[in-house]
Amino acid sequence: MELAYIPSPSRGVLHLGPIPLRGYAFCIIIGVFVAVWLGNKRWLARGGRAGTVADIAVWAVPFGLVGGRLYHVITDYELYFSEGRDWVDAFKIWEGGLGIWGAIALGAVGAWIGCRRRGIPLPAWADALAPGIALAQAIGRWGNWFNQELYGKETDLPWALHITSSTDGRVPGYYQPTFLYESLWCIGVALLVIWADRRFKLGHGRAFALYVASYCVGRFWIEYLRVDDAHHILGLRLNNWTAMVVFVLAVVYFVVSAKKRPGRETVVEPGASDHGTDGDGADASGGETDGDGADASGGETETDAEADDEAKADVKDEAGSGKKT
Repeated sequence: MELAYIPSPSRGVLHLGPIPLRGYAFCIIIGVFVAVWLGNKRWLARGGRAGTVADIAVWAVPFGLVGGRLYHVITDYELYFSEGRDWVDAFKIWEGGLGIWGAIALGAVGAWIGCRRRGIPLPAWADALAPGIALAQAIGRWGNWFNQELYGKETDLPWALHITSSTDGRVPGYYQPTFLYESLWCIGVALLVIWADRRFKLGHGRAFALYVASYCVGRFWIEYLRVDDAHHILGLRLNNWTAMVVFVLAVVYFVVSAKKRPGRETVVEPGASDHGTDGDGADASGGETDGDGADASGGETETDAEADDEAKADVKDEAGSGKKT
């Protein structure tokens, strides 16, 4: 008898009259809102305008959903195009099946279009969004819990996931909750990126590269635990190979970018008047301000009191010269 386990929901959809409310879709929507909210705060801190992140997300999110679905359908085509399957199911995104690799790749294309229309550098925008994307993934993974999918090997751990559904070849039992592991890992990735960005003033896409690389590390070992059908190459699941390749690319980008373009962008959005601060005395470009009126370049700035004194002196001089004439 199991004393403790994570129960699965009895169903992943509620019906409000004729309208189905699906837990999987809710998790994705909430994740998008969290990513845009946090991304907007970070964009403002870097000197951007309010609303810019949401405007570009209007391009990035639809592209990302299409890319995520395409990756899933292409890599698991037998689920939709083999004998006895209905190819129409490939369009039923609410039933689960989004590949993060395709979502990030095609989502970046949408973001590039949005950034180009606003005259904004894509790497700066990606840096602002990076931890928010990780949190969106953490929330989105709970959609797999609602659908009772993407679990790991059988286990008797007290935090085992209890699968009750027997549809699509599932066998009821207690399994590794890989959705939970990945959710917690993504939260850790978000915190890592936020800390590293504040500590090292990451710029030119390096915060985003750190997010990608650190996510791939977690995805690699979590993928090992999963038991859902997947294509294998040389004994490894396809997603393991994808994680390794993407990890290497992210690390190479991080290193090369740091050498060629050190520091952080001084201007992230043309025409933005105010630059935010990161809370520890540094402006959005990473420059320090001192407490006695010196700006980041070392030049002295005139205080309001000094300006008022000079103005009063000028008035007295003019008055004195007027009496002499």
